[in-house]
Amino acid sequence: MSADLPRLCLVEDDEIMGESLCDRFELEGYACDWHKTAASALASLGKKDYAVAISDIRLPDLSGDAMFARLLKSGVALPPFIFITGFGSIDTAVNLLKQGAADYITKPFDLDQLMDKIRVLATSARPSRSTKPGLGLSAAMRRIDDMLPRLALHASTILITGESGVGKEKVALELHKNDPKAAGKPFVAVNCGAITESLMEAELFGYEKGAYTGAARTKKGLFEQADGGTLFLDEIGEMPLAMQVRLLRVIQERNIVRVGGEAPIPVNLRLVCATHRNLKQMVEQGTFREDLFYRINVIQLRIPPLRERKEDILWFADLFLEQFAAQHGVKKKSLQPSAELALLDYPWPGNVRELKHAIERAYILSNDETLKTDDLFEDGLLPPSLAAVPEADLYQYLQACERRYIVNTLDRHQWHMGNTAAALGISRKNLWEKIRKLEIQAEINGGGG
Repeated sequence: MSADLPRLCLVEDDEIMGESLCDRFELEGYACDWHKTAASALASLGKKDYAVAISDIRLPDLSGDAMFARLLKSGVALPPFIFITGFGSIDTAVNLLKQGAADYITKPFDLDQLMDKIRVLATSARPSRSTKPGLGLSAAMRRIDDMLPRLALHASTILITGESGVGKEKVALELHKNDPKAAGKPFVAVNCGAITESLMEAELFGYEKGAYTGAARTKKGLFEQADGGTLFLDEIGEMPLAMQVRLLRVIQERNIVRVGGEAPIPVNLRLVCATHRNLKQMVEQGTFREDLFYRINVIQLRIPPLRERKEDILWFADLFLEQFAAQHGVKKKSLQPSAELALLDYPWPGNVRELKHAIERAYILSNDETLKTDDLFEDGLLPPSLAAVPEADLYQYLQACERRYIVNTLDRHQWHMGNTAAALGISRKNLWEKIRKLEIQAEINGGGG
């Protein structure tokens, strides 16, 4: 299994730090070769395929910068390098950036921040599965996209959480598509909140002919329909307690009994549940079974709201513009710069679903080829502060244009920092500074600094 994982090269002589980093890398889904000397690393680098190399500058036999210089001189293909340095060696780290290192981090460092840098570089080092990401441009959605192939290899129940409209069903569908065993098998989705309590048992588990008045024939339930594939139970928090007991039994026994039937029917499927509610809080309140909560919460994927992943807003907007034009056989429209800024600044309480409806509304109501802010938002929906700002504030407008241009360039180069910097005509260090200044880095770090 480890042969399939992206592999990191760690060069660190400190036993405690080295063990701590290796443990964290393994938990995050990376394989790791730990070298305690520069000589050991030199013998391995260039021969093995590493996604990222992480090296201390102070090593017992040869300094990190001398090791890097030797590797550059050898001409071998190198992975992106992150150097760990103390405050006294920052000048050395900056010189390493000029020579081609990807980044550096100063001691004492935040391990989460280091992991975020590694994820970005490791993702850029691997070929992209598609020219256009399936879930979005933001680091949060790219991270989920990267996890799906690994999760698809296991049959564990998955819980997807997030506000209404963030795209939980889309993630579940992508997980289904990544499962090689589910190729050609059904993906069945159901909203638990849309089925009345009296009908839920029959819908989920099916019924035998004559089970009740009106049951003129035997019908397979959703569990049987999804056999071999994936069953997506959306809004699982809306399921009545009595049905929670039945669901728990099905998860444990992997078979169902139809309404009016007696024989157990085995089902082999992946169960994915989703909710916008706080299930843990519901457990404390007694409205959701604790044993069921732990059964479905084996692996949890949280999808951030759209306002926390602004890189995705204009990407989705362009995607919806393309889809609408293709579906209706019309010419694709574009957005005015002021409309783009309004989309970026709007909080999107309805998330991706609301954004899609806004694009559809604008397409239908506007006769122009370029959509304006007023076309996208109903009267009174857009706050006055957003309706008038964009073209009056030149600095804000230019900053938004720069931000979008950098994000699009990063996307074109699969977030490879070196290639992106070259395409932009700036240094890697300058690119990292712009990422932080424009708060792209803040979103890569899950909203942190």
